[in-house]
Amino acid sequence: MQSASLDHTDRKILDLLQTNSGINATAIGERIGLSQSACWRRIQRMREEGVIRDQPVILDREKVGLTTMVFAHVKLTSHGRSNLSTFAEEVKRYPEVLDCYLVLGNVDFLLRIITEDIKAYERFFFEKLSRLQGIQEVTSSIVLSDIKHTTALPI
Repeated sequence: MQSASLDHTDRKILDLLQTNSGINATAIGERIGLSQSACWRRIQRMREEGVIRDQPVILDREKVGLTTMVFAHVKLTSHGRSNLSTFAEEVKRYPEVLDCYLVLGNVDFLLRIITEDIKAYERFFFEKLSRLQGIQEVTSSIVLSDIKHTTALPI
């Protein structure tokens, strides 16, 4: 995949959009010295090019009752590794798994899992995750505190 050609103004727009999700083209234009229409055209172009994929609402997981975050390191059996895509497709069906990464190193996948509490993670682990075919080992790391969490890219 080729990266998009972004100038300094595009990058300013993107920075404002990702740190102020409710900001509109008029406000962005005022902050960076562009007209509303010129700013809107740039935003539309970046949407069409796929640079801007979405503008989601970010929820506070603890305030909605999801107090436990776990990073699970999943190692597949040698037979399981031949079906990496099968594991990936299965994991996509679980809403508890927010992120799934195929990684290099001593494990095959890194999962970020959110549940209500430790008991809910235990149920998820025994009833869903550990039952997936091809798993050799799962090592879970429970997050004690969020030190830094952002969705903003360093553009």
